[in-house]
Amino acid sequence: MARNKHLSGEGPSQRQLRVGELIRRILADVLHQGRVHDPELNAMSITVGEVRASPDLKGATVYVMPLGGGGRDAALEALARNRAGLRRAVSRQLALKYAPDLRFIIDESFDRMDETRRLLAQDRVRRDIEGGDKA
Repeated sequence: MARNKHLSGEGPSQRQLRVGELIRRILADVLHQGRVHDPELNAMSITVGEVRASPDLKGATVYVMPLGGGGRDAALEALARNRAGLRRAVSRQLALKYAPDLRFIIDESFDRMDETRRLLAQDRVRRDIEGGDKA
């Protein structure tokens, strides 16, 4: 009987994690070094926070954030315009049967970290954490 990993609560395989990290490094290098034939994209500073490879390794979701968090829509548009070139750059450096299709989305983890820091800085929360409000 075939098992659905997603429904069983299992996480990504070691291979998915390894391929995702390799794609992340390749894309980060390509974007940092400006090796894309798009002046608008080369003018942006984009952080590649994480890449999640699909189980069959034919697709990858790339979590990105422009420096400072501004210009998110422009960054996504520029990345989408250059998807084929970025895919070629990845396929040249990875020994996979298929070049993964790249899907770019904004990395919301930075916003969640800021919100967590804000909550932890509240006096009431600090008292609870430090055990100062024992009843």
